[in-house]
Amino acid sequence: MKTNVFVALLLASTLTAGAAAAQPAAFNEIGLTMGHWHIVSKDVEANKKLFLAMGGKLYMPGGNPLIMFPGLYINLNLGTEKGEGGTVGSVVNHVGFIVDNVQKRVAEWKAAGVDVLPGGNNRLDQAFVVTPDGVRIEILEDKTQPMPIRNEHIHLSLTEADIPKAQAWYAKTFGGKPGTRNNAPIVDLPGVQIRFATVDTKQVPTRGRILDHIGFDVKDHAAFREEARGGRHQARRTGPKRNHWQHHHLHHRSLGYAHRDRPADTAGAAGVDQLGACVKAHGRGGLKPARHGESKFV
Repeated sequence: MKTNVFVALLLASTLTAGAAAAQPAAFNEIGLTMGHWHIVSKDVEANKKLFLAMGGKLYMPGGNPLIMFPGLYINLNLGTEKGEGGTVGSVVNHVGFIVDNVQKRVAEWKAAGVDVLPGGNNRLDQAFVVTPDGVRIEILEDKTQPMPIRNEHIHLSLTEADIPKAQAWYAKTFGGKPGTRNNAPIVDLPGVQIRFATVDTKQVPTRGRILDHIGFDVKDHAAFREEARGGRHQARRTGPKRNHWQHHHLHHRSLGYAHRDRPADTAGAAGVDQLGACVKAHGRGGLKPARHGESKFV
């Protein structure tokens, strides 16, 4: 695959054997897997310190900090953009990790200076961490998993009327498997579970907040665009070429999804019900600059 079909900053063959567990989950049938959270940090060093204390691995592709966890990488800046507002009150109420032992990991993190909040109703298998700039992270437990920590879920807050449409969109667009968890709707995707919670009023967009958008990796961006033209959604090119950077906007007409053009030197999205979903190509060959796509449910 040529260099110019890669999207965003990826780690593949550059990972050492010891960091192999940090690689993304296997692709699904349409060639998609969980990619990243894109955080517009107010204090990059503070966020870096927190995620490293929680077990992340630091890489500096192009001088930009990238934190790797199993099944996820976290971008800590977005060019020169600035974000305002944490996750609570936005469509993404919180994101979630799962660990092998909550109480053990909480003790380690506190010893490293991480502020950890207790679980609801004094649950010992749940905790919360809030980054210095307001990204809320739920911590759950799976005693059977072989690694200390891995990516697990993204929890969306939508109105009752929007949830069925959003669940169907995630399943259709990204090849997810709809289902339920604790009697609430979900969509399972490789490396992440999208969960939906009902709220009375529409939450604000993620675009321009600290957690600006989430990202998915695709194995073959050209094939993904062809699938889009086949009815899943429509992709079109916008903006000038900049080296290997190019932006694509995914537009799902039948359910009222819309795109908006963005400058070619930014990567972000307005979102699914104002949630950013940055779709990017994933391939071999180490760190690659790449193109971005975005999807929006309005």
